[in-house]
Amino acid sequence: MFLDSFEKKIAVMFDSVKAFCSRISGMIGKFCPEFLKKLFRANRAGVAARNLGNHVITRYLVKELTLYFAVAFLFFFLVFFVNQILLVVENVLKQRVPFNDVMKLIAYSLPMIIAQSAPFATLVGFLMCLGRIMSDNEVLIFRASGLGYRSVAIPVIIMGLFISVVSFFVNDYLLPVGKLNYNKLLRQIVASNPGVEIEPNSVKRLNNATIVIGDGDEGQVKDLVIIDKSNDDSQRIIVAGESNLKSSRKAGILMQMNMKDSVSIFLDNKKRTDYDVLKADIATMNIFDSAVFAGNFATSPTEMTSYDLKKKIDDFKSIPGHSKSQLNAFVTEFHKKFSQPFGSFFFALLALPLAFLFGKHNGQTIGLVVGLLISVLYWAMMIMNQIFAIKVGTMNGVLAMWLPDSVIGFAALIFYVVLKRK
Repeated sequence: MFLDSFEKKIAVMFDSVKAFCSRISGMIGKFCPEFLKKLFRANRAGVAARNLGNHVITRYLVKELTLYFAVAFLFFFLVFFVNQILLVVENVLKQRVPFNDVMKLIAYSLPMIIAQSAPFATLVGFLMCLGRIMSDNEVLIFRASGLGYRSVAIPVIIMGLFISVVSFFVNDYLLPVGKLNYNKLLRQIVASNPGVEIEPNSVKRLNNATIVIGDGDEGQVKDLVIIDKSNDDSQRIIVAGESNLKSSRKAGILMQMNMKDSVSIFLDNKKRTDYDVLKADIATMNIFDSAVFAGNFATSPTEMTSYDLKKKIDDFKSIPGHSKSQLNAFVTEFHKKFSQPFGSFFFALLALPLAFLFGKHNGQTIGLVVGLLISVLYWAMMIMNQIFAIKVGTMNGVLAMWLPDSVIGFAALIFYVVLKRK
């Protein structure tokens, strides 16, 4: 009896434990999938939120950078455009050149102005935009959202690279086409109206000569002095009392100067004690278009694409005893085709750390001032390097064109290190 009663109790307890385990098992089986689903959905929602946040911030940065770049580009475009009008078109307008030709000259100058404006607009525009973002504490919002500086750096770098590629197309294709048509039209204008190049009471510097002009009017000039230098390092000085300017129909000749009572002195720099003197009642001097436009080249380096320049450089190197100065001029222009447009990329690299380091207060104003200052220094360095490479011939063309970008890139690297440590 006792055993039967004990077995019944054990059976009842076993059934109770079995039922409890079954109930727990059912609850676990019912609850766990829902829990895992909710956990997976929450995780996926977090990833989607981060991706959406990155997408929104990228669109916002691209929009702001584009806006500030457009404003800065318009500013630099107007500066270079007015400069081009004052230097070239004003002189052409004085000589009563047809207005249609003047407008064509302006149109042919636009690719050069665009190529010059893009790098500086990138620097100033990006500095002002990122400086405003920094001073408005929008960077804190980015970081509070779990986004680092890389989320800002990537759009900046990609936009700088995109601007560089577009600028390279303008610099390598549109600029040679515009320059070629510009020089062609200017040759026609000068050939039909020599007064465009020879203006009274002025000093005209040609490629290998300097002309000092006295009083004059209607194609006549007085007190003319010409200082010329030939390829064999000899000099020629011509002095004339009165000269008549005439257009020429011969190919390659821009104008003729019929000089009265001229005196020519020929000097040999190797033998300074030797000189020749030639006097003439009437003498005619032809001024070739190569003396004004392209120097010793049939085609100016600025009228060539990078492909044409590379072929010209290879042809020069294959000629024994080639002129190093001419070769360096082509090398300089070839590397300028790349260094000038890709200056936008280096400026974009520099803009981000500069704005974040120094743009906490009045970032937009500081970006404008600093950007203009760096632009002036960069432009001065580029012009000086071109003079030393082409005119003086004491600087390698590769170094001359890439040195400014290298300085900007090195400065960007230093500021990035400082920003990371800060």
